[in-house]
Amino acid sequence: MVLIDETVAVVPAPKKRLPRGTIVGLWALTVALVVLLIITFLPTSYVIQRPGPVYNTLGTATAADGTQVPLISVEGAETFETSGSLDLTTVQVVGNRERTPSWFELASAWFDPSKAVVPLASVFPEGQSSDERNEQNATLMVDSQQEATAAALTELGYDVESSVRVVELVEGSPAEGVLEPDDVIVSANGTPVADAETLREIIRAGEGQPVELNIRRGGSDETVTITPESREIDGEDTWIIGVTLIHDYEFPIDVTIQLDNVGGPSAGMMFALGIVDTLTPEELTGGENVAGTGTIDAEGTVGPIGGIRQKLYGARAAGADFFLAPESNCDEVVGHIPNGLRVFATGTLEESMTALDAIADGGDVADLPTCTGAAS
Repeated sequence: MVLIDETVAVVPAPKKRLPRGTIVGLWALTVALVVLLIITFLPTSYVIQRPGPVYNTLGTATAADGTQVPLISVEGAETFETSGSLDLTTVQVVGNRERTPSWFELASAWFDPSKAVVPLASVFPEGQSSDERNEQNATLMVDSQQEATAAALTELGYDVESSVRVVELVEGSPAEGVLEPDDVIVSANGTPVADAETLREIIRAGEGQPVELNIRRGGSDETVTITPESREIDGEDTWIIGVTLIHDYEFPIDVTIQLDNVGGPSAGMMFALGIVDTLTPEELTGGENVAGTGTIDAEGTVGPIGGIRQKLYGARAAGADFFLAPESNCDEVVGHIPNGLRVFATGTLEESMTALDAIADGGDVADLPTCTGAAS
């Protein structure tokens, strides 16, 4: 019996070819994956802002030695127990000039309403290192604490004396070689200088004319003359002498604010409210959880801050039901309020306290100012 016929050729079945469309699709997917892999490791020119830690100004903070201490403590005046919370909110920045987020991280943040993708230069100016930025923010934090204390004590009827001190001179400026760091500016052209804005107004009004400054240096009074020069700042020409100034205050009582590893001026309003609540028998919050943000000056004016959207989400995540936002930030608030958070607009410390009175009483807060169009 013949099992195999060796004269018959066995022809293998032809291989089934993939459709042209499938081949094109596979190549496109391969190229896309390669491109995605490449751009993942390419440097970017953006950083990510996200909600940072939240601190209750009526609570405690961690000191340098790791112990818990009151965030606000007062000596020289009676203090009172309080409840609820007055939370200051912060923003964390992901990335810096040494290491920027990947394109994948940026894409992920873009679709997260609690995060923001912002240009690198808007957070880390060209030529400024991370250490220099941290040092600058630490200085701003100290200054905001002083301004907040002045605003709170003034609101409570204390007499607060202030002076204007030179911190730094701009290289090549008219003030260089004439003024020195730690000089106290007493008056300008015979007008007492109690704040930096007064000095700026006198310089601007002179339109380049020499300014006579009475200063206190090392305990002695001196008189110097500086001729301002015109510089373009934020697109506008203005007259400057080239100094960085800070307010020094003489407080009738000792107020200490303990908060490490947080920089910038945006906690000023919440510091001021915390100080007022500590020094008054009535509870400002009525036991409610209130958060907020905003710079403040000694006169109690609340100013704008950065990262308001991230702070709104951070406050809500921390359990706040109400939020005090600077009215000058309202355009960024509208349409970006997390569910369950009611936001009220404020322009002064007095307005913030009025809002807290309404919240604490549990009454109708419908008449409180809000950011127009914002859903609460």
